[in-house]
Amino acid sequence: MRPAVEIPSGLSELLARQFPGGAVLEARPLAPDAKAEGATTKVEGYGRPLLVRVRGADGTLHAVVFRTASENEYGHDRRADRAAGALLAFDTFGQIPHHIRALDVGAIRRDGQLLSLRDGGELYLLTTYAPGSLYAEDLRRLQHEGEARPLDLQRVRALAACLAELHADRGGPRAAYTRAVRDLVGHGEGIFGIVDGYPPATPAAPPERLHGIERRCLDWRWRLRERTDRLCRTHGDFHPFNIVFREGSDFSLLDASRGCRGEAADDVTCLAINYVFFALSDRDSWAGGFGPLWRQLWRSYLDATGDRALLAVAPPFLAWRGLVLASPRWYPELPQSARQALLGWIERALDAPSFDPDSAEELFP
Repeated sequence: MRPAVEIPSGLSELLARQFPGGAVLEARPLAPDAKAEGATTKVEGYGRPLLVRVRGADGTLHAVVFRTASENEYGHDRRADRAAGALLAFDTFGQIPHHIRALDVGAIRRDGQLLSLRDGGELYLLTTYAPGSLYAEDLRRLQHEGEARPLDLQRVRALAACLAELHADRGGPRAAYTRAVRDLVGHGEGIFGIVDGYPPATPAAPPERLHGIERRCLDWRWRLRERTDRLCRTHGDFHPFNIVFREGSDFSLLDASRGCRGEAADDVTCLAINYVFFALSDRDSWAGGFGPLWRQLWRSYLDATGDRALLAVAPPFLAWRGLVLASPRWYPELPQSARQALLGWIERALDAPSFDPDSAEELFP
């Protein structure tokens, strides 16, 4: 048995509320497999449990376990992951016959005190407000006008410069890049989750076609997962509904996602594919409108970063965003012809050794 340890003050207060008038007898860490030896000994775990023994005011002995999560690369590298695990345990332990019961769930404050969430429901987030107009409104206006204004090109250059600055923060744990690539394919918001959201009778997207796209993307995961030198800061959801413009090229960003660490191609393709998407609803808007924006974005970003290796890793990220845009769950009014064009384009991109930005021109002959 491991030696007893001192009980944190916050835990002492929690136990005093849980067992009024009781007395803490001891606290000892629990090892994952303390009594085992040899090849089957388990040395890795997802938590740091502390066994605490308490004598109640009536003399009854109680044993409870105070659990905190370990930071590791198995989907627990972010504080949000560890919080999710604790909340899920509290919500589900009581549903399983013969299972231990969850008595409380909460957060450890910076001063060491414990903040209980036992009586809480859904979590909330309070943020500041960014006035202005969504960038998507610019693109809708361009659909009708069909001609890019100087301000449109100025704004694309500003967005490219923002991405270049964002992605200049490079490096970090190798596991963060591996996770970003894994989440690209397997997360509920990633390729597998988006594909599962397609109704089975979606025109131009039958299950066998989506299955084929999934297989290609899985192959790409194995091509990308060792490219950990490319890890950089990212926004994670850099599309026109998360960009708010005011006068000129002054803008704010909304809703950074997915840990803000991963592959630069994620952000670049997320923005770029929307120029194609909006143009597919009015193909005459490509030549003088969205085409110049598309080319300006790629030229400005690649000139600013020199990162032409991005093109060699871009296809599965383009495919992910294309699957979202082609989904009737997300864009139910999208014409079948546009869905067909998007899916065909990403299939060709996935089959190519790297992404060629000029390939977008083939959609608008």
